[in-house]
Formats: sequence, structure tokens, C-alpha cells
Amino acid sequence: MTVRLCADTDEAVAGIADGSTVLVGGFGMAGMPVALIDALIRQGATDLTIVSNNAGNGDTGLAALLAKGRVRKVVCSFPRQSDSYVFDELYRAGKVELEVVPQGNLAERIRAAGAGIGAFFCPTGAGTLLAEGKETRVIDGRTHVLEYPIRGDVALIGAYRSDRMGNLVYRKTARNFGPVMATAATTVIAQVGEIVDIGGLDPETVVTPSIYVDRVVEAGA
Repeated sequence: MTVRLCADTDEAVAGIADGSTVLVGGFGMAGMPVALIDALIRQGATDLTIVSNNAGNGDTGLAALLAKGRVRKVVCSFPRQSDSYVFDELYRAGKVELEVVPQGNLAERIRAAGAGIGAFFCPTGAGTLLAEGKETRVIDGRTHVLEYPIRGDVALIGAYRSDRMGNLVYRKTARNFGPVMATAATTVIAQVGEIVDIGGLDPETVVTPSIYVDRVVEAGA
């Protein structure tokens, strides 16, 4: 597979279909691929399911996509924070669905999709509203909840550097959900701060190998 080096973010997000499940990297704004999200707003895809750690901050990134009415459902761990007013208003008005997933479960459900795991049992959430309607099993004397993988049609991730093959290096906490999301989506699009020649990355620092990456655009880490 050959990675496509895109001329701009509009080219990078071309073809994302209405109704897609889009995995979006980021922990708050750390590692958030804001330029790709802005391009997705311009591109016009709607009825989206967004999977991310948060449900948007302030007026930029995911919050801007939500404000445009493009999102049908949000799957996340932290839907509310001090500046999540866009999501808050939409949710209270019944204009967006919400599935809350504990953070560790979210990461593991995405990782399971990339690893080809059909489902797994986890104790997190057992005995709470989050386990309602789910299969449970007692393992080693502790109740576990059956969780299923989360797969994406598209993953939008932010990385620090890429080479021309699409190998990705992340910077500190901006690494967060990017690596597992890159394994769990049909089309993986990476926004990076710099594209270097092949051989320009220390192989020991590559976190996401190029085999997982479909498109790369230089648009700021």
C-alpha cells in the first residue's frame, strides 16, 4: 500500500461519506487534528458518528463540527468540561446522541478492533448504568461486562512528523489515542507538522507504521 501525500487538508478528507463513523484523536486539544476537522466541515459530510475522548472544547475542532449540525452521535469518555458548551446545548436540545464509555474501555474497544478481537470482558462499569442491557459474567469472583470493538470508517489523527512512506512519530501527550485509532479504521488520515524524506526518522521513534496510514498532510502537529 502506498500512502498518499496530500497537497492540502481538503484533499486529505475528500470522499468521507455521510453517515461515517469517524475516530478523532486528541486528549482535550493535545493531538487534536483541528486542521482536518476544519476541512471536514468544508467537505460537508453529515450524519456522522464521532468517537473521541472528549465532545469538543470551546468553538474549535469538534465543537465547530458539532455546531454545524453534522454530528448524529458522539461516543466519548468526557462529554462535559468547563468549555463544552456547544455539545451541552445540543445534547439538552435532543439534537445529538451520546454514548459514554469509560476511558480505559474506550481505548481498549478501539484497540480490540485493530487487533481483530471479537469482544472482551472488563470489570469497569459493572453494576452501573453503563452496564445496563449488556452481558455480564463473574470471573475470579468479580463481575465483568462484555464489551465490543469500536471500528471506524475513517480515523483523523494528529502526529508530530511523518516520512514520505507515512511512518508516524508523535510528540509527548499528543500521542494519546492516535496509535490505536490508526489500527481500527478503514481509512486513516494523519495531520503532521512536518514530512521528512525516507530515512529521516529514527526507526526507534516510529509509533504508527506506514502500513496503517492511507493519507498524510502537512498541516501543523
